[in-house]
Amino acid sequence: MKIKKNDKVLVIKGKYRGKTSVVLKTMPKQDRVVVEGINIVKKRSKPRKSGEKGKVLEVTAPMFAANLKLICKKCKKATRIGYKTILEKGGKKKIRFCKKCGGET
Repeated sequence: MKIKKNDKVLVIKGKYRGKTSVVLKTMPKQDRVVVEGINIVKKRSKPRKSGEKGKVLEVTAPMFAANLKLICKKCKKATRIGYKTILEKGGKKKIRFCKKCGGET
């Protein structure tokens, strides 16, 4: 998965299309991502104690990573991501780069 935690992303499909936000959590095995304030669902909870009322909570649900595009930190545009390896003193280092401007993300 090319999207990581704390990345700024743009939603390209679905109900929230066109909105930008920050990634809170990634689930690489399911290919899903939890994005702050996007894909909000209502979850009902039962009362735990006697005399307490049940609640309706708004929770951000995970969405498919394919419905998101990363926003480049350098050019501030939604873009695709590439990887390249750089040789350093300690060995090789794998970095992500923007396909539009070539800047490191």
